[in-house]
This record gives sequence, structure tokens and C-alpha cells, in this order.
Amino acid sequence: MQLKNKKIAGLLSVATCTLLGGNAQAESETWDIDSALLIYNETDRVSAIEPVINAKKDLGDDEILSMKLVLDGLTGASANGAVPSSQPQTFTRPSGKGSYTTQANETPLDDTFHDTRVSYSLNWDKPLDRNNRRNLGFSFSREYDFTSVGANALWSHDMNQKNTTLTGGLSLELDAITPVGDTPQGLTDMDDRIRVSSSEDRTLLDLLFGVTQIIDKNSLFQVNYSLSQANGYMTDPYKIISVVDSSGEPAYYLYEKRPEDRLRQSVYGKYKRQLDNKDIITTSYRFMSDDWGVRSHTLDLTYRVKMENGYFIQPHVRYYQQSAADFYHYFLTDTQAIPEFASADYRLGEMTATTIGVKVGKTLSDKHVWSVRLEMYQQSGDSSPDEAFGQLQNQDLYPDVDAVIAQFNYSFKW
Repeated sequence: MQLKNKKIAGLLSVATCTLLGGNAQAESETWDIDSALLIYNETDRVSAIEPVINAKKDLGDDEILSMKLVLDGLTGASANGAVPSSQPQTFTRPSGKGSYTTQANETPLDDTFHDTRVSYSLNWDKPLDRNNRRNLGFSFSREYDFTSVGANALWSHDMNQKNTTLTGGLSLELDAITPVGDTPQGLTDMDDRIRVSSSEDRTLLDLLFGVTQIIDKNSLFQVNYSLSQANGYMTDPYKIISVVDSSGEPAYYLYEKRPEDRLRQSVYGKYKRQLDNKDIITTSYRFMSDDWGVRSHTLDLTYRVKMENGYFIQPHVRYYQQSAADFYHYFLTDTQAIPEFASADYRLGEMTATTIGVKVGKTLSDKHVWSVRLEMYQQSGDSSPDEAFGQLQNQDLYPDVDAVIAQFNYSFKW
């Protein structure tokens, strides 16, 4: 599951940037358009293409209306959670119609994975007086088996001659999940196909509090605290977990099951500085913990180099480290009691991930801006855990995930 406080966190980032802005402007007759095309490709796994259009209009007196449209197309192969075996394995498709086979000593992947998503969001940012402003937002997202409706609000208060800004945000999201083949009963045999409903619901409530401080004319520091509460269906209906025999060979497969609530907390700090040569350095750190037992650390660094003729180059490094959820298991054994919750989803396992890349762009004479970003992503975990036995000792139980990320941006007035 992805963090769901991105809406209000994104709004807070916008508020941070405006701290160094000037006075209110008259109404603009044009729209500021940011367009992007993101291409993501994992080796032998998932590929995604994501076009994005973000439109912003100044309504006058520092009142801003913005809209964002995102389209996603995902295809490829997705790990189903089962362990590799020395023998070929056959799995029933989520719809119950047909099956697919994984060859011996290979990670089981469902190669029919595909999805499309349409997401739309609207935000209205308006000053209330000299020192206070509010931002109201609405969002809607639709996938083949998932629908989400959300609303968010952000309040900010300037003080200390506008050198300090206090912020508070609230976000509510209502999700409806309609799995292909209906919702399986957690921790039941995949071959029994016990289904409990055609749809499930989930509610997410996020709170965010932040302080942004201008240190001097060239630098600022921001710190946020966020609290997220999720309730409802948190399980991935397409993931399974292997139950192995005394030789380590899979005996049968269970659908995974996760708790129906999750409380997450995170602290985020960012420092941004423009150097004397106009280069910009940005560093950030985030710590997250939840009641599932997951703890994560994220370090991020970018350095934007200003070059001649409007060009810039921006190297980027990101490091992520995560502990495993309390109910994460590589596999279960046929001699142990079935636990209350269990998942073999690698996204809930202990792992590290590194992103390294560079962004190159140029500001044109008409203030239009283009940029290209290319990054390499690698995720890894413990491929040979101590609990592995029998044939599992010869298998890669947490294979690396390698991906290439390319993004093309063009900003213009319309």
C-alpha cells in the first residue's frame, strides 16, 4: 500500500515555494500548463506509461485555481507472492478462468497483469487575509477494479514578518475495491476459491502539521509531521503465500490476509539553499513507522546546476530502507498453525532501494521550459533468509527489482 498523504504534502510543498514569492498579482489571462510523460520499466516485470497535465491559473489577488489529470497504463508481469520451486508450478488466474505456469526455479509471476487509471484533482488556493490562506481540493481516481474519491484542505498562517509559516492539513479518501473474480477469503486455499463479496471498502484519514522557516534570502527549512489512519479492506486480493512441506516444496497456496486497520506516522525535514553561483541544493529526510511493524528511512538529494543559455542539469540520489511488517513471511510450513495475518508481498518485506539519475532542461526565450529526466532504480532484500530450508536454500527468495525511469516535461503558457 502506498502512502496516502501525498495530496496535502504536495500542497505544503507549494506553500513552501511561495514563501519566497512576491506580492499579489493581477488576474492572469493565461493558464500555466505543465505537461509530462513518465515511462517506467522493470526488467522482465511491470511497465507503465503515465501522461500528466497540470494546469494553473492566477485569478488575481494571489488566488490560484489548479487542475491535474493523470492517465496510467500498466502491463507486464507481477510477482504473486509464491516461492520458487524445483518443479514447475501452476496457478489459477484471479478470475478463476484459466491458469498460468511458472517454470522450475523461477519466481512465480502473473504475466497477464494490466491496469489503466484515470485520476483528476482540483485545487482552489485563496488568501483569507494578510497572514492566512487556505487551499481546498477534490480528487477522483478510477481503475478497472478500484474507485477512489477524496477531499483535502490545507490552512497556512504567516508570522515573523512572513519568514515563518505554520500549516495544517486534512485529507479524507473513500475507496471501493472490486477485485476480478470477487474478494477471496483470506488465508484459504487458492484452489477452493472461497469468495466472500464482490466489493470491499476502505477509508483513509490523513492529518499533516508543518513549519517552514526562511533562514536567509537564499535558504529555508521545512519540517512536517503526518498521521494517517486507514480502515477497511487492506489486503491485496491477488497475492498468495506458499505453504511448504518438509522438503521446502510448495504443498498448496493460501490467499494473503492483512489487518483491517493501519496507523502510520512520519516526520519529514527538507533544507533548500540557493548558492552564490545560483546553483540550488535540496536535501530531505523522512522517517515513517506504523503499527504493522514497518519502519522506513528515506534520504533524498538533488543539486541543480545553472548553465549558460538557460540550460540546467540536476543530478539526483535517493536511498530508501525499510523493515518488514510483523506478518510478513517468505512462506508458511504445513506443520505450523495458520497465523491470524500473513503476506508474502515483497513490498512489505525488509528491503533497500536506491535511485540514481539526472535531469536536464532549458528555459526558452518565451519562458517555456522543457526537461528530460532519466533514472535507474534498484530494489533488493534478503534472498537467502535463515529460515529457508530444503530446496528453498537453493532459491532466490527475494529477487532484485531493477527499473529504468524516463520522464519528459514541457511547461508553457496557454
